[in-house]
Amino acid sequence: MTFAWPWLLLSLMVIPVLVRGYRRLLRRQAARQAELASLGLVAVGPATGAGRRRHLGAALYLSALLLLCIASARPQMTVPDPRREGTVVLAFDISSSMAATDLKPTRMAAAKSAARAFVEKQPATIRIAVVAFSESGVISQQPTTDRTAVIAAIDRMSPQGGTALGRGIQTSLSAIAGRTVQLDQPDSSAEASGQNLGYYGSAAVILLSDGENTAGPDPLGAAELASTAGVQVYPIGLGSAAGTVLDLGGFQVATALDEPLLREIATTTDGEYLAAADEKALTKVYDSIDLAWTVEGRKTEITGLFAAGAAVLLLLGAGWSFVRFGRVI
Repeated sequence: MTFAWPWLLLSLMVIPVLVRGYRRLLRRQAARQAELASLGLVAVGPATGAGRRRHLGAALYLSALLLLCIASARPQMTVPDPRREGTVVLAFDISSSMAATDLKPTRMAAAKSAARAFVEKQPATIRIAVVAFSESGVISQQPTTDRTAVIAAIDRMSPQGGTALGRGIQTSLSAIAGRTVQLDQPDSSAEASGQNLGYYGSAAVILLSDGENTAGPDPLGAAELASTAGVQVYPIGLGSAAGTVLDLGGFQVATALDEPLLREIATTTDGEYLAAADEKALTKVYDSIDLAWTVEGRKTEITGLFAAGAAVLLLLGAGWSFVRFGRVI
């Protein structure tokens, strides 16, 4: 136990002074009683109470004062604080197909809305990164506990270009590892890359995409690399299997949700695939993410406990004195 104001512990010096004064008072009372008894004015023996019980009220008062003196020094102690820790990467597909309206108002808008709700619900100990990918990938926001910065990174994204799911996973791994992860060949796999990223069992990637892969590297090879690093990937399918048609620069382009590929990515990394039929999908994902529980010592002030204990002792002392002697003091 430590104290914020340890110098106030000097107030404890008043306790022995009061004990000495109480004993002196008892001796005076005993001498006066003996004097009156010799004159035949009072009966011989203590007039009130007997034995040690007559001192219980005073003991309770002194104990309460002792606790108040300690409370005045603002005692603190370290208590275990279990918390969930880890890194979650929100990897956004920002390809042109994300402007499709088969998920209202658009796939991109629905993804952003769900991501904002997800971010706002996370405990402060969870670090969140934002990755944007189309044919290439970029870390829009490094892992941080600053929720304002994360939401700002989400708001900046807009649809453009093709889709490279492998690049999105690769860039997400770079954000988690804190260094560039190379996965450049179209058929790259964990074995082919020969990389040892280390183990990040308390990290996860939430892959928000329609799953229409149009560029390398191989997304399943990237998923294998994530799996060897202990990183689970949770694909969120945006759009519908029936799909829709986009007008891109005067060209009509059909686009549909590719669920089989997204499911295979989830299976490879021991993650879980969810279709984003509504904004509750990300909440379901968070319940499935296996982030680490750690116990950290947190210094907590316990002045209130000592003050409450003193109040209880004061009440007990007052009650005892009133019952035994008909007075509080």
